[in-house]
Amino acid sequence: MNFQFSTAPKIVFGSESARSIPEQAKTMGNNVCLVTGKSPKRIHWLIDELQDRGLSLHTISIAGEPDTKLIAGHAADARTQGCDIVVAVGGGSVLDAGKAIAALIPNKRDVLDYLEVVGKGMPLTEKPLPLIAAPTTSGTGSEVTTNAVLLCAEHKVKVSLRSADMIPDIAVVDPLLTLSAPPAVTAATGLDALTQLMESFVSRFASPMTNALCREGLQHGARSILRAYQDGQDIEARTGMALASLFSGITLANAKLGAVHGFAAPLGGEFKAPHGAVCAALLPYVMEINIRALKERDPQHPALAAYDEIAQILTGNSTAQAVDGIEWVKDICTEMKIPGLGEIGVQEKDFRSLATKAARASSMKGNPVELTEKELLKILANAL
Repeated sequence: MNFQFSTAPKIVFGSESARSIPEQAKTMGNNVCLVTGKSPKRIHWLIDELQDRGLSLHTISIAGEPDTKLIAGHAADARTQGCDIVVAVGGGSVLDAGKAIAALIPNKRDVLDYLEVVGKGMPLTEKPLPLIAAPTTSGTGSEVTTNAVLLCAEHKVKVSLRSADMIPDIAVVDPLLTLSAPPAVTAATGLDALTQLMESFVSRFASPMTNALCREGLQHGARSILRAYQDGQDIEARTGMALASLFSGITLANAKLGAVHGFAAPLGGEFKAPHGAVCAALLPYVMEINIRALKERDPQHPALAAYDEIAQILTGNSTAQAVDGIEWVKDICTEMKIPGLGEIGVQEKDFRSLATKAARASSMKGNPVELTEKELLKILANAL
């Protein structure tokens, strides 16, 4: 029963909470590095209010996946501009970029020195700049996690820059910021949040605290995701998904993830597809293989009971079993038109390389059972 638990020092949740960002930023620094998506005009109100408070602005637009070389360049530019605070407003890629830039401005070694898996994994020696993170999608929970996921193009894999000090100082979660997310983005990011909650719940590092948040998050996510997909202006559903995403970020930061995200790292590095859609395509088949492996090798493992409980939360049926949860996930993926791995370009010839890379991924450490190569290959074949 020994565990540790950490999260953002301050979380501000609720409609209109984003309006508090300028005043909070004013107390943390004077020269703001504002990290946004490809259209900064969407947050013109924030730019105006930051400037009205006398804050200098250096704006960075992140149009796609944050690449290691791109992020290193942005950090160097922001350092030259004398930025002393980072404000990141956007989807998961934007928040990850903001977190990495905040970390790399004072830590001046080559970015590869700090990266997991493909780099040296060296610790940060200087504390990152103060950071405010505000998500505009409900999925990654990056506003409360310890890592920034970056694309390392030369190795064709997504890897993490990670430090306990990289949790944002203030997480501002305003459901109103997510209203403009289109259905496909709502589906992909929402399924990422649900995947993170499920993987944290069955993780070998789960604790009573993370389990409580997983239960609550799954309840909000299960009853909100389809509604948010069908009607993006449904503020109640958007609020439910914002909570599910927030809780998923807190739980993964403390309980880690599993095989779905172990595969998502190399798949995201080699194929162009939304991270959440990749996770959704894999999720039911990872559940199937995990459950089968646990029953065969450790039938008393608590993750088996956790999978039953997940099914009961998802379906709303108190007698549901793990297989019902798998079917619920498959049905929701069909309803929201989530493509299989084959539709994003994965072929059978890619399986062995992907399985090898997945087995080395840091996310795989939380999976409740160690999977064999044969089992990893079976997951890919089923998800194709």
